[in-house]
Amino acid sequence: MIELLRLNGESFILNAFLIEQIQSLPDTTITLTNGKKIVVQTEAQEVVHQITLYYQQIGLFGKEQK
Repeated sequence: MIELLRLNGESFILNAFLIEQIQSLPDTTITLTNGKKIVVQTEAQEVVHQITLYYQQIGLFGKEQK
């Protein structure tokens, strides 16, 4: 699960496994697997970063090596 900000500044939690596509149009638009679109304040790169961290936390991806 990742935390994002709606355009009105309200925070919400989204199941990262439901994300099919992320676009910057110029607002960040997230398309879910069910076709629903969510427009958020959170930058696309930050959404991808949060997804990656979430996947690492649950063991789906390995940790980054430094």
